[in-house]
Amino acid sequence: MGRLSAGALTASLTIAALLALAGAAVGVLGNWDSAEAQGVERAVAITVGYEHACALLDSGAVGCWGDNDVGQTDAPSGAFTTVSAGGSHTCGLRESGAAECWGNNGSGQADAPGGAFIAVSAGDAHSCGLRLSGAIECWGVNRDGQTDAPGGSFSALSAGGAHSCGLRESGAVECWGRNRDSQVGAPSGVFSVVSAGYGHACGLRASGVVECWGENDWGKADAPGGVFSAVSAGESHTCGLRPGGAIECWGSTWESETDALSGAFSAVSAGVSYSCGLRASGAIECWGYLIFGQADAPDGRFNAISAGPNYSCGLLPDGAVECWGADFSRPSTLLPGPYSAISTGLTHICGLRTSGQIECLGYNKYGQTDTPSGGFSAVSAGGDHTCGLRESGAIECWGHNDDGQADAPGGVFTAVSAGYSHTCGLRASGVIECWGHNDDGQTDAPGGVFTAVSAGYSHTCGLRASGAVECWGHGYDGQTAAPHGPFSAVSAGGRICALSESGEIGCWTYGWRSDLNAPLGRYAAISTGGGHACALEAGGRATCWMVVGNAGDVPLWLRGVEDAGGSSSAGWPTGGPSSAGCRPGASS
Repeated sequence: MGRLSAGALTASLTIAALLALAGAAVGVLGNWDSAEAQGVERAVAITVGYEHACALLDSGAVGCWGDNDVGQTDAPSGAFTTVSAGGSHTCGLRESGAAECWGNNGSGQADAPGGAFIAVSAGDAHSCGLRLSGAIECWGVNRDGQTDAPGGSFSALSAGGAHSCGLRESGAVECWGRNRDSQVGAPSGVFSVVSAGYGHACGLRASGVVECWGENDWGKADAPGGVFSAVSAGESHTCGLRPGGAIECWGSTWESETDALSGAFSAVSAGVSYSCGLRASGAIECWGYLIFGQADAPDGRFNAISAGPNYSCGLLPDGAVECWGADFSRPSTLLPGPYSAISTGLTHICGLRTSGQIECLGYNKYGQTDTPSGGFSAVSAGGDHTCGLRESGAIECWGHNDDGQADAPGGVFTAVSAGYSHTCGLRASGVIECWGHNDDGQTDAPGGVFTAVSAGYSHTCGLRASGAVECWGHGYDGQTAAPHGPFSAVSAGGRICALSESGEIGCWTYGWRSDLNAPLGRYAAISTGGGHACALEAGGRATCWMVVGNAGDVPLWLRGVEDAGGSSSAGWPTGGPSSAGCRPGASS
């Protein structure tokens, strides 16, 4: 993500984004006052962090949403004058000037010193505040000297990944901390705004020209010409606000983070792989990672559902396939059906025809859609490879094979599951056998009898006959800490979700989490993707939801709604959020 920009601009900071199928921290939506309240209050500032964001309301209340694994979205009640979202903590300024931080405090980044400040900026694992005297004081991680602020007087500040920058009263920019990519080597001359990103920084000249320095992966430091009124440096991209309100972004296009929305905005904040803008109406709109509508399940009835990294597909009763979400990651439609089963991969989708022939469409760099002829009884699309189960019980795989994920062993299987770069099969005896990439032990299946298997990004889960779920592989985020069952089904995606025997949904990474937005009710099937999950009711109705908190998942009442007069309005119900939180970035 990026760090915050100084002054009127809110920026954000973050660490490099993982692939969509890899689980990051658990995400939840903050608690809000009842939407039934009359009237709303509008957002006046926006700050985007690693996977959460915060808004400052016109009442002074702070509301945050997105990732909340360490309480970074649990903003305290009361009025603030500014807010800044950092790596996994958030800081705000009270009207008295006191700095208050919440969220991760493993390195003291939330231990704000006493006294009055006029500005605050939360970095990755450190924070900085600007005193009334103009002195900058920083706290938190100091491995690279990011909290060793130079003496003298400043007028603005911005905390980044592992470096910080300040704006002198003369307009000169001075930076300190990590300098692997010359990110502290600010150019000379006069600036009016500075924004420190993860490995680079940008400044706004008095003329309106944006100048960036430091790390330049993907061209994030290659600012376009012309005049800007604000700039925000993120992790892999940068965004600027034109005088007319248009937003222009540059840098990485991997997650569409530079595909800024059209129209006029009053502020912009760049994060890790997404950005958010504030409309003059107070509405907040975001673009980039996980903001593809993959959780917006259409009406209708489905016989099966499959969640990909940033899209979803459902099998209709007539055998046709309907997909929703990111268009660049999957084909818009399969060829005409009917199909009896579907499976979504990283960037391709496969369907099993009623004749037993498999048909795949989408990205085909490694031959993952080059289906062999002949009949199959099941299909599973993985990262860049695909596997099918022959009617004889033999498994046949094709596509990317750099880790041996397509080298299926011989013998008879009853099920197959293709993960990101490994594959697992269920033998007729109930034994699970896996092959392919094994850096995290994802192919080291335990012994004993299972009834189902599901391979994820770098972990695998199996369902015992007793209903117990057992997972192995990458467990740093709690993927292998399966709760007690009994369960009837399990799906291992970025997050792991399972169905209880009564049909209720539970998802976990850091142990059993009831706050991963799983819908209430009883369901018959479950499928998890990169940052979202989908479930089918017994009647075939599809329900999808985000299980990874992110800044793009803006609360409905902040997205802009049409009032009775037809004008756009946005905001929390009067009274503000009851328990909100934020991420990297600062607003002032």
